Amino acid sequence: MKITVSTVVAAPIAEVWRAYTTPDDIKAWNAASPDWHTTAATVDLRVGGKFSSRMEAKDGSFGFDFAGEYTRVVPEALLEYSFGERGAVVEFVPGAAGVTVTVTFDSEPTHSEEQQRAGWQAILDSFARHVQAGG
Repeated sequence: MKITVSTVVAAPIAEVWRAYTTPDDIKAWNAASPDWHTTAATVDLRVGGKFSSRMEAKDGSFGFDFAGEYTRVVPEALLEYSFGERGAVVEFVPGAAGVTVTVTFDSEPTHSEEQQRAGWQAILDSFARHVQAGG
């Protein structure tokens, strides 16, 4: 099953793209809640390039690597990537109110659709706040 989340970022496309694909920015916005953070991020932004984000609970109780490989890169327009047996597509569409960023990803069986949608939406909302704050 595919799940889609979306947000509008009130910023120019170049800033939105940069913040989504730059390790220092990713470390600043990539968390679903205030008790989590991303401690490391790497990006090799090309087809076949790898990416990784180390996500950890701030209390040190749990952490994991969200990692994969880019399968399609269209600068300032589209990212496609695989992570494990799953895949995701990120679309960047400029408009009058800003850039609509839409992420469609393959679900996993451990968590409910609602939990997955809420988590990915929270991260995307954090991204929008980061960019709009000048990050």
